[in-house]
Amino acid sequence: MRVVFIVLVLLRFQHVNSASKGVIASLQAKWDMTPLLLETSEFIREDGDEKFWQFVDTVKELTVYKNGESVRSYYNLIIKKAGQFLTDLQVNLLKLSLSLRTYSPAVHAFQQIASDEPPPDGCSAFTVVHGQKACSTKDMKKLLKTAAGRPRPYLYKSDHQYPGLNETDLPVAVLYAEIGTKEFNTFHKVLSERAQEGKLIYVLRHFVSEPKNERMLLSGYGVELAIKNTEYKAVDDTQVKESKSVSTDKEDENDEVQGFLFGKLKKSHPELQGELGELRKHLLESTNDMTPLKVWELQDLSFQAASRIMTVPKFDSLKLMQDLSQNFPSRARSLTRVAVNQNMKKEIEDNQKRLSESMGIHPGDASLFINGIHVDLDIHNPFSILDILRGEAKILEGLHNLGIRGSSISKFLHLPTSTTVEDSYALDIRHSSIMWVNDIEKDSMYRHWPSSLQELLRATFPGVIRQIRRNFFNLVLLLDPTQEESVELVKLAELFYKHNIPLRIGFVLVVSVDDKVDGYLDAGVALFRMLNYISEEYDEAQAFTSMVSIYNRVEVGETLSVNTITAYLKKKFPKANAAKILGVDSSYDDNRKAGGVFYRKSGLGALPVGLFNGVPLSSEEMDPEELETVLLQRIMETTNFFQRSVFMGQITESGDVVDFLMEQANVVPRINPLILSSERRYLDFTASPVADDWDDTTMFSYLDSRDKTAVVSKRMKYLTRDEEEMLYGVTVWVVADIEQPSGRQLLRNALKHMKSSSSSCRVGVINNPIGKPTEDNSGLYRALWASLLTQSNKNTLDFTLKLLKEENVELFKQGTKIKHLLKQGMDHDAFEKKFNTMELDFLHSQQKFCKEVLKLKAGHGAVVSNGRILGLLVEEDFGLEDFHLLEKITLRSSAEKIKSKIKQMNLNAQKASDLIMKVDALLTASPKGESRKDVKFLKDKHSVLQLAQREDEVFYDVVAIVDPLTRDAQKLAPLLAVLGQVVNMKVQVFMNCRAKLSEMPLKSFYQYVLEPDVSFFGNNSISPGPMARFTEIPESPLLTLNMITPESWMVEAVRSPYDLDNIHLQEVSGVVKAEYELEYLLLEGHCFDLSTGQPPRGLQFTLGMRQKPLMHDTIVMANLGYFQLKANPGAWILRLREGRSEDIYQIQAHDGTDSPVEAGNVIVVLNSFHSKIIKVRVQKKADKLNEDLLSEETESKGIWDSITRASSR
Repeated sequence: MRVVFIVLVLLRFQHVNSASKGVIASLQAKWDMTPLLLETSEFIREDGDEKFWQFVDTVKELTVYKNGESVRSYYNLIIKKAGQFLTDLQVNLLKLSLSLRTYSPAVHAFQQIASDEPPPDGCSAFTVVHGQKACSTKDMKKLLKTAAGRPRPYLYKSDHQYPGLNETDLPVAVLYAEIGTKEFNTFHKVLSERAQEGKLIYVLRHFVSEPKNERMLLSGYGVELAIKNTEYKAVDDTQVKESKSVSTDKEDENDEVQGFLFGKLKKSHPELQGELGELRKHLLESTNDMTPLKVWELQDLSFQAASRIMTVPKFDSLKLMQDLSQNFPSRARSLTRVAVNQNMKKEIEDNQKRLSESMGIHPGDASLFINGIHVDLDIHNPFSILDILRGEAKILEGLHNLGIRGSSISKFLHLPTSTTVEDSYALDIRHSSIMWVNDIEKDSMYRHWPSSLQELLRATFPGVIRQIRRNFFNLVLLLDPTQEESVELVKLAELFYKHNIPLRIGFVLVVSVDDKVDGYLDAGVALFRMLNYISEEYDEAQAFTSMVSIYNRVEVGETLSVNTITAYLKKKFPKANAAKILGVDSSYDDNRKAGGVFYRKSGLGALPVGLFNGVPLSSEEMDPEELETVLLQRIMETTNFFQRSVFMGQITESGDVVDFLMEQANVVPRINPLILSSERRYLDFTASPVADDWDDTTMFSYLDSRDKTAVVSKRMKYLTRDEEEMLYGVTVWVVADIEQPSGRQLLRNALKHMKSSSSSCRVGVINNPIGKPTEDNSGLYRALWASLLTQSNKNTLDFTLKLLKEENVELFKQGTKIKHLLKQGMDHDAFEKKFNTMELDFLHSQQKFCKEVLKLKAGHGAVVSNGRILGLLVEEDFGLEDFHLLEKITLRSSAEKIKSKIKQMNLNAQKASDLIMKVDALLTASPKGESRKDVKFLKDKHSVLQLAQREDEVFYDVVAIVDPLTRDAQKLAPLLAVLGQVVNMKVQVFMNCRAKLSEMPLKSFYQYVLEPDVSFFGNNSISPGPMARFTEIPESPLLTLNMITPESWMVEAVRSPYDLDNIHLQEVSGVVKAEYELEYLLLEGHCFDLSTGQPPRGLQFTLGMRQKPLMHDTIVMANLGYFQLKANPGAWILRLREGRSEDIYQIQAHDGTDSPVEAGNVIVVLNSFHSKIIKVRVQKKADKLNEDLLSEETESKGIWDSITRASSR
């Protein structure tokens, strides 16, 4: 009892003594605290404008509760209102976001924009209508009447634009107000009504008329107390024998810890062996003994830390890792007494070997994977990790709502989906319109080259093009012979031909197809006929040589003429009858139209166009100065492809190389930019609406976009080719007005494609009539729908194709009864009953869906493929080949893989086909980054900390690989602990320990400032925010305080009575408080001169606002043209500095900014804590080409010039 009493007294004394000293560090924003309601609205806006405005309407007068409730109650009310539009998971992410103040920069950016207006005096809310301000709705209405005569305002990408017609000729009213206030609601009511009526464009920007005059504390950063490097070193104890083992170290009689001789105590009280052992362990761990460790004690520290972590209860393990890593200098000595689990050590080494081989992760490296997405801890911070969690939440909850649960989710997440395939699609170059000028396999000039495919595998010097007698590389040039650009391209083709480059060259001459136009009227037709003549009479090589000779006669800047061709014919082929070759009755006109047909069907852009092995070259690549380099690069890349194919046995010696190329999956009959565009819009099928009937138009109109989509997908009926139920990888919705010829043609094309043997799709039809649906103007669609509801698949398809024939449409419109158009085998009675009793409400619902969700104008068509929306302006442009291309792309990018996974779920065919469509839309709509990694460990019993997820909920699969005694562990442990409070996670942490340490792995104390939610005091008032608190740290060492913040933050200490570079707690009474401020968010950029491609060294930029043009300035560095500007949240104007910079240079283009490329002013909006990097391209003015920015004689000289002048006197 006496021992216990003494221990308790000592521990209490120690606690009181240590608690009195410590270090507290905080970081505040430079701008005023922003209202949490406004930050919440910005969070919701990330899910779309529709939800944002619904939330605004819900909280339009919420601030009336602000004064009557406690701060905590008001906060809870905001969360409750937000919860109407967010899932439980999203609400938790919202709380983390508010704790981080993630959207405070976005709110303050609008405040800064308002200050640049500036706000009228005494107005708590105001509107700006084309440059003029109003503090009341009455004044605003007057300004709207005269708005047309004033210039329109600039609208930012981050502006909140009310959904309406938003036509470009409408007046724009910008409202500056605080949502939730009475003043806001007064304006909002008038503006929203007028926007819905299509009378104006309503834009909302946050504006707080009386900001709280208090700073807010930020989080999402680290604070380090580094021990000065002279303070803490390992001692090399060479006298210590190797055999000394920590695990067998027994206490002798002199084993003293904090005054207790545990050897003697254990001899005196053998019955208290266990208790005394625990007491000794506690005293060792609580001591702040900073005695240097010996080298032999360091060697296994990492494994000893891992052993400790793996032996405590799982729910304490992350907390222990955090404590050991963040307070390591104080915990190091206690770790030296931990026995290393040898099974764990062996398992760690086995896993490390596999990780090193498969992923390049070595002992001591750290990696974090969230659902397989690699999160680089050196680059990512809590703000970017929150973005990842939000993006993943949409996919996880979407799959969960679609019925895919548990471990199945991971299988779908790891499916490789690709949407950026437009550059790799190829056209079939085995077309009769291509005039090949050479053939590598047959021409005698290549007869000395080896023809074996094995030559590809022979070693050569890097960059050497192999000369093999095979048509591996094929260039097709589609030219209009009369274009100026054709001249240089033909000359370049000759260059490749003459230098024996193994490139087969072909031409498609796109010339006039008018039979009345002969060779004497059109130079293109003349060249085509002349080349045909030479090819027939001589050979293709001679024809190509003649073509080059003719173009060599064309002067620079001129185009090919008939006279040039006739003169060449007369000189080179004097016996030829020019009239018979070029005239009306020419016998050398065969295939003239084929080139034009091939070009039009291919869907390629403006001439000239090049195809390398069928893949179109971009307009930039077609520049003659670039094309030579591009082709050589493509040849080298394609060589690698053929080498793999030969090695894998995919192509044999007897096989035709061109046929092999054209049988690849990327070869399509047509290149359609609409289908291949990287800008894609998808439907969201993941909702589960309470009401799912479209026959009640009123109820349907109240649903949001996701619910409307879910209802339409549930009620949709499909035309299919097969009678029995099949699993379809592609679902196509044709949106059209089939009462119009163009709409019927679009549907006919879709059905013809569906009937083709290569198709694996089903077709649904949505009506989008020009006018309001009535019985008179919807007969065809209602007949189609009645058939879908009552007839078999085959009968419905046959009847629909019959119904779409123009002669039958004409009969129907002339009054023929629909029953007379029915086919044999159909159930006439069921059809007629359904057709005659069909209500029109569902047609009104479909029309609303087209307008509000698909964003189509009445009568316009669209094709929706697995949820991807392709809006069409002219329906005729979407032909049979386009449907084929669309299905091929949809299947190749994702649907085929999704189909194979869903096939294993054993659902009925209808449900499975629906699920393929919905999952495809969800996965392909999500942003694409690096491919997900599937991290697997060889063994996980002893070396992997496993924390299970809560069952039957959406969960994140988190894998962390970390050495517990590293800076990464200092960040990772608290990060995982906080995220575990925010989201449901399945966590695996692998102890990636380093062996044989020779120095201290960590020489600092560390705190990571991050909290899962906004915190409040006991009296329900909001706390100022999170801060780093260091307690129980030793007083003897000299410490340096470092703030470890995101890269773009410029932080300065603003308040502390102590020298933060030299903190010595022994000389301090009380707590060292350090207050920092986020002075600036850095705007970074790169600048290059368009003419030279080099950085314009010495060029100066300024950053400011309209009212204050010069607030910050910078200079462009010679190194990569780098520049850096200090700024804070807001909209800023970037200009060249007045003086020589502005006199000599002008800004030509810019990327990453918020203004259009061609805009005069470069506007940059800083509205987040993320880094902002822009690119600016400048050019010297025409009259300043010879001026040097840094060479002006009158320019003020630097100190070195002064020294030089002084020394020369």
